[in-house]
Amino acid sequence: MVTPYKQRTTATNTGRPASPPGAPTGTYPGTSPGTAPRSPYGTPPRTSSSLEGREDEQSIGDLIGAIGADLSQLVRDEIELAKAEIKQESTKAGKAVGMLGGAGYAGHLVLLLGSLTAIFALANVMDPAWAALIVTALWAVVGAVLYTTGRKRLRTVNLKPEQTMETVKEDARWVRHPTS
Repeated sequence: MVTPYKQRTTATNTGRPASPPGAPTGTYPGTSPGTAPRSPYGTPPRTSSSLEGREDEQSIGDLIGAIGADLSQLVRDEIELAKAEIKQESTKAGKAVGMLGGAGYAGHLVLLLGSLTAIFALANVMDPAWAALIVTALWAVVGAVLYTTGRKRLRTVNLKPEQTMETVKEDARWVRHPTS
């Protein structure tokens, strides 16, 4: 007895199914063995006969074209990654600089008024001109220390998109040696 949807094999002894997996095979209810199967609507079901004998090989030109398209997409993706990375770091730096600017202005006012207070306090003990000179000299030392410290830290800032550069290097290594 033949059961519905029994898998057929080709006439040659390859053992491969005549249809791709999932395609209707075998006899259908209401048909006898040896007759063409029919769908419930009376039409023959689709088979893979148009695909039989066709090989899924691509030409070298197709492969080179696909590689070129992949490389183009890869370069576009790397550029987008670099833009996003730089934008993210620039946004963080911009916010930090804005806050430091506001703090600097407030600090400037505090120091100016504190300096005037120190000058008036020292003026009770000595000549007001000498009091102003001493306070000014102290601020000159503080300014020099802050300048040298800030300059050293500024030299350590790295605005290169490190992650993007690393992935570009990996991509270049892959293009040179795709199997490794």
